Amino acid sequence: MNSTIRDITLADEGQRRIDWVRRYMPLLNQLEKEFEATKPFKGKKIAVSVHLEAKTAYLCLVLAAGGAEVAVTGSNPLSTQDAVAAALVKAGLTVHAWHGATEEEYKEHLSRTLDIRPDIIIDDGGDLVAMLHSSRQELCDRIIGGCEETTTGVLRLRAREREGKLKFPMIAVNDAYCKHLFDNRYGTGQSVWDGIMRTTNLIIAGKNVVVAGYGWCGKGVAMKARGLGANVIITEVDPIKALEAAMDGFRVMTMLEAAEIGDVFITTTGCTKVIRREHFERMKDGVLLANAGHFDVEICKPDLEALAVEKRMMRHNVEGYVMKDGRVLNLLAQGRLVNLASGDGHPAEIMDMSFALQALSVQYLIENGDKLEPKVYSVPRFIDYRVARMKLQAMGINIDSLTPEQERYLMSY
Repeated sequence: MNSTIRDITLADEGQRRIDWVRRYMPLLNQLEKEFEATKPFKGKKIAVSVHLEAKTAYLCLVLAAGGAEVAVTGSNPLSTQDAVAAALVKAGLTVHAWHGATEEEYKEHLSRTLDIRPDIIIDDGGDLVAMLHSSRQELCDRIIGGCEETTTGVLRLRAREREGKLKFPMIAVNDAYCKHLFDNRYGTGQSVWDGIMRTTNLIIAGKNVVVAGYGWCGKGVAMKARGLGANVIITEVDPIKALEAAMDGFRVMTMLEAAEIGDVFITTTGCTKVIRREHFERMKDGVLLANAGHFDVEICKPDLEALAVEKRMMRHNVEGYVMKDGRVLNLLAQGRLVNLASGDGHPAEIMDMSFALQALSVQYLIENGDKLEPKVYSVPRFIDYRVARMKLQAMGINIDSLTPEQERYLMSY
């Protein structure tokens, strides 16, 4: 199948990026060796829509090593790295993606990826699933199942399941303990600040940082902000999460209150219009606006456009919206995922765990998919525990085991 990429001559650079992360992903190293020997995916076709950078590329190569025919696209136009896409094509995989794709091109790339007629899908944000339930419904009957990588995608899946419209089983990889406790917290926490600091070249210490949402991603962003010396403010709609944030030592207030004092605003909610007109109208000159949610809807760009009398390119990936009174509100990465659109995404060691979960969940679907109903499933606990033990082993850490007596004690009443 022909690929759709920018420039095949970038392949050598892309391969260097893949080789670099491969050195720091021991779990995928181990699974690659296992899959090469056992070929659990032989004869199967897998369509992948995940942020197309080096770590994702290595996951795809591991699946291919297990015998799968793999077609790949990106899950966000600004996170695709053209050099990595070229390297995958050179390695024999099918790729339909390029950096900066228009909305129409992005949808075309998704559809071409599905032309492989997949048995399994790996989705990030739910766009593949959405297309399969709309313009490509003819492919649903052959799909064994799929895996969803992120919170936004799981929310969309559960909404579809509640309405009785989900046509095949999906595993919520995002909800696995070895995913959200580490990827969402430590991965997002580090990579968001990497993207912001790389893009702005500004100090974080001493600034008022407003984090919208105190889920696992928000916790990670807030924790790293405090470590960088920021004064951290949390906004929430969930009273339990707000209470948790307060007891973790953060200031908690409404976004309307925070708008007047914040220097840096970061959205991590998965919801729409979290920061909007009434907030922009109160903000200080020079604030930074960044989004860490999957879609570019959390910071309301139409409201920014309506309020601005001018828009300036301040730096690469920084757009300055000039208000009538002269204040400039700086939007990073067009309001898209700042850690990927302005950086390289999560650290390799973190994605090693998340993608080990993906690979093992794909294997589980192939072995058990015929027994599963079209519902959203959790990652089986034995997979979560296997990934945790693999990670501990790779880190050189040993832990205790229960003795038979302790097991009997815990099972008694």
